[in-house]
Amino acid sequence: MTQTPPTSSKRRTGDDALDAAIAGLVDSAAGEHTRLGTELLVAAVGLLTDGPHRLDLKIATAALQEMRDAYSTFAPYRGAKKVTVFGSARTQPHDKAYEQAYDVAKALAEMGWMVVTGAGPGIMIAANEGAGLEMSFGVNIRLPFETEVNALLHGDEKLVEMKYFFTRKLMLIKESQGFIALPGGFGTLDETFELLTLQQTGKADPSPIVMLDVPGGTYWSRWHDYVLEELEANGMVNPADRELYTITDNVEVACAAISDFWTNYHSIRYVGDRLVVRMQHEITDEALADINREFGHLVDRGSITRSPPLGPEVDDDDVLALPRLAFAYGNRHYGKLHPLIRAVNQGSVAN
Repeated sequence: MTQTPPTSSKRRTGDDALDAAIAGLVDSAAGEHTRLGTELLVAAVGLLTDGPHRLDLKIATAALQEMRDAYSTFAPYRGAKKVTVFGSARTQPHDKAYEQAYDVAKALAEMGWMVVTGAGPGIMIAANEGAGLEMSFGVNIRLPFETEVNALLHGDEKLVEMKYFFTRKLMLIKESQGFIALPGGFGTLDETFELLTLQQTGKADPSPIVMLDVPGGTYWSRWHDYVLEELEANGMVNPADRELYTITDNVEVACAAISDFWTNYHSIRYVGDRLVVRMQHEITDEALADINREFGHLVDRGSITRSPPLGPEVDDDDVLALPRLAFAYGNRHYGKLHPLIRAVNQGSVAN
């Protein structure tokens, strides 16, 4: 049955004939995603009717095509744990950082983690080699130089090639539940700072970030000094932001930081002013009491309590079987959620 043209401004072009045509397309193609499908098509039509410059259309079209290709590539592996490894394309095989990337990827792959890289040379191929082809993804960027896909991933079905950095970074971050940054140049720092910014501002869900150096190296320790002495000391970042990352030169510590983050913690969701923490297993009353004593300062009112799935979670059928904690989150320094997550992971699990 054909839909009645919607009334929301995001779901109307203002032209009845176009709205009816969009409704027909959505009926045919959008499946269960009627609202979002309508908004997507309305936005596309709006872009065309706004009188854009040709370059604007090229950028929007290429970006959407790249995202579609990437979503399709990752879709069969949606349930797999993934870790993204960042680092310099210029690192040579004799470099200690190359060995670190290989070793940490190999160890994580043996723990069941798939490894995502930028598909290039240097740290990227080192990590892909360590993980092995079966456990590797690549999200390559086409550049005037350093453009080649590394030999391991060339022609593999788990490789995506992109024109734009912003779509590439979206996929390198969106698809993974853990991140390891090894020493690198502007590109590595750009990716690492974007990742930290997304987590610092709550635009990305909490996940473990590891800055992995070579044994005895100073790359990340000197970076950390800069953060403390120039950013934190001048009030540009909060001391709680230190909780967002782990600095180490030890592969075992790096792997533990990634895997331990997900020992019991599953995910979070905001429902109004309430933060819902979903867990794989219920924790004991004693563990919950300890969490309230330690993290009561995060609560705007009331306390941290057990909770059934809240209304929007039920509407979205959002992991309804998992146990939950919920509270009015009154402190939006998102780095402070990491110690809370560690407490959920370390607390006694109820039998």
